[in-house]
Amino acid sequence: MSTTASAQINRPVIGISVGDLNSIGTEVIIKTFADPRMLELCTPVIFASNKTINFYRKLLNENNFNYQSIKDFNRLNPKQVSVFNCWEEEVQITPGILNETGGKYAARSLAVAIECLKNKDIDGLVTAPIHKKNIQSADFNFTGHTPYLQNAFQSKDVLMFMTAENMRVGLLTEHVPVTEIAKYVTKENILSKLNIMKDSLVKDFGIDKPRIAVLGLNPHAGDEGLIGDEEIKHIGPAIKQAKHNGLLCFGPYSADAFFAREMFRKFDGVLAMYHDQGLIPFKSLATGEGINFSAGLPIVRTSPDHGTAFDIAGKNVADESSFRQAVYTCIDIIMQREDYAEATRNPLKKSELASEGL
Repeated sequence: MSTTASAQINRPVIGISVGDLNSIGTEVIIKTFADPRMLELCTPVIFASNKTINFYRKLLNENNFNYQSIKDFNRLNPKQVSVFNCWEEEVQITPGILNETGGKYAARSLAVAIECLKNKDIDGLVTAPIHKKNIQSADFNFTGHTPYLQNAFQSKDVLMFMTAENMRVGLLTEHVPVTEIAKYVTKENILSKLNIMKDSLVKDFGIDKPRIAVLGLNPHAGDEGLIGDEEIKHIGPAIKQAKHNGLLCFGPYSADAFFAREMFRKFDGVLAMYHDQGLIPFKSLATGEGINFSAGLPIVRTSPDHGTAFDIAGKNVADESSFRQAVYTCIDIIMQREDYAEATRNPLKKSELASEGL
């Protein structure tokens, strides 16, 4: 935890990247932190510019949102929202319009936030939505936040992990064309994602012995090879190996029956083979506000489960609930990791003390 955050018990410093400038990102950020009670939970730092924030504050007529402007973290005030100025130039903001400007400054906001994460100036990151096409550049050649963060922190593998009150769904493949999904369905890839999910459920969510379900790739989980053989060649062997390694892992399950019969309620996590197989039931059946968590990183990053929503940008109708929940979850995971680290620190010494009755 950063020095600043350490001084504030249970009040981590949460960085906020603004996403596409013309999307609903800045709108839901302002709506979230217009509630002063949020400052009782965290110290928010928005990576943008004063002019960007002022544009949307005026557009929303949000008089309850106040902030201070900073260029370094020595001026961080735990009792106030801070805007870390990432650019000074005048930028034309056109809500609802997809253009190069929106993507350019989304990338800059994210890049500065990541540098601050690496420097431990902030304790966690909540990212507002980007548009995956217009953010592309020489510096951002990725299909989304998750692979970008994986590269930035040199993680061997990461897991896009959707979480809500009643379910958690991880994805084997993320933003890849449907025609290419099958080539990623390998025993090695499945085992990697299962290990990340298991470790995350233990360290990030406080579940000692998590139960994980694995979905099949094909209809009816392949019908014993009649409809595709990925379940026999790759998915089944991966589950068998995971069990041998000590994971409580089950499947492969036919995705339609698994969700229709609410079997997900029996498990702490579900590994889906591809984006829509996991995201459609998650967004249809999840209770409460769902969010996206990047498991497998050395840092904590969450995001709302919605996109840029250009169709409603600037109209003051965007719902901030998912973004607020992403902030809550980011805080919860930071604290859970601290609790886990404390509980597992010097286990031999703790064992000795226990044996002595101390």
